[in-house]
Amino acid sequence: MGSDVQSISNIGRSPAPIGPPVSPGGQVSAAPVVETPKVSAPKPMQTNYDAGKLRQNMQEVLSMLNEQVSSGKQGLGFSFDQVSQRTVVTVRNTQSGEVVRQIPSEDFMTLSHKIADMKGLLYNNKT
Repeated sequence: MGSDVQSISNIGRSPAPIGPPVSPGGQVSAAPVVETPKVSAPKPMQTNYDAGKLRQNMQEVLSMLNEQVSSGKQGLGFSFDQVSQRTVVTVRNTQSGEVVRQIPSEDFMTLSHKIADMKGLLYNNKT
């Protein structure tokens, strides 16, 4: 009775092949050879980076922005802080000239300048 249950449970299933693949003529065929693609490291790129030219372009863009915004009543100004290497945006009251908002804030810029002054005090690369 036990063998009847096994044969009933295998109805419609084909047995899993064991061994190498066999062709219809009964000859054993070799397993297909899978070639792995050859991978090579990317070639190093040569970059042409000129800090002076980049700084000059940044100044030109900032002056163009300031010209565009100064024509209206917005009181918006753009500048570049050399110490912190950040662009600073200021919003001014056009009538009184006082700064309404500065991004990043004046406190942050002061802290950034003090940190820049302290560079090299705690850790010195030259020693």
